[in-house]
Amino acid sequence: MRERLIRLIYEKAFKYSEEPIFRLTSGGMSKYYFNCKAVTLSPEGMYLIGNIIYEMISNINVKGIGGLTLGADPIAYAVAYTSYLKGNPIEAFVVRKKAKEHGTMQWIEGNIKAGENVVVVDDVITTGSSTIQAITKLKEAGIFVKKVVVLVDRQEGGRQNIVKFLNECGFPAEIDAVVTRDEIMGLL
Repeated sequence: MRERLIRLIYEKAFKYSEEPIFRLTSGGMSKYYFNCKAVTLSPEGMYLIGNIIYEMISNINVKGIGGLTLGADPIAYAVAYTSYLKGNPIEAFVVRKKAKEHGTMQWIEGNIKAGENVVVVDDVITTGSSTIQAITKLKEAGIFVKKVVVLVDRQEGGRQNIVKFLNECGFPAEIDAVVTRDEIMGLL
């Protein structure tokens, strides 16, 4: 499954140029770019991601899986659906980029609450800032991060930044990547 997912990411999500023409969320320019929505929103991608990440977290006692919208959303949904099919339901949740401006004005949507353990997911990490933003809101809500799983690690310091932040938060969590930039570049 993992080899097929790597191929799918390479074919549908990976873009490369000899010149740095891709502007990243971090503001920097790059010769390559991952638009993982083309994979995370595809039926085959959802199937592969749901099964692969479920296997990565199935031995951890967690109530939910999610992260900062929009990158984390389809990943969390795929894993939640797969977890139900496998008889071990894990709730999907969403961390908003800004608080809801009406009603309950929540930052976090879903069936998780203070004191519960979760896995944070993201589609791509470069500096890790989106993942750190999600972890911050979860910590403020009293929710404990047990693990971080990213679909693609660009291997540009994001993993180290997230590990440092998790330690500062007092979360003894680990971080895993399903795929690394080097694995995708190996197909180029």
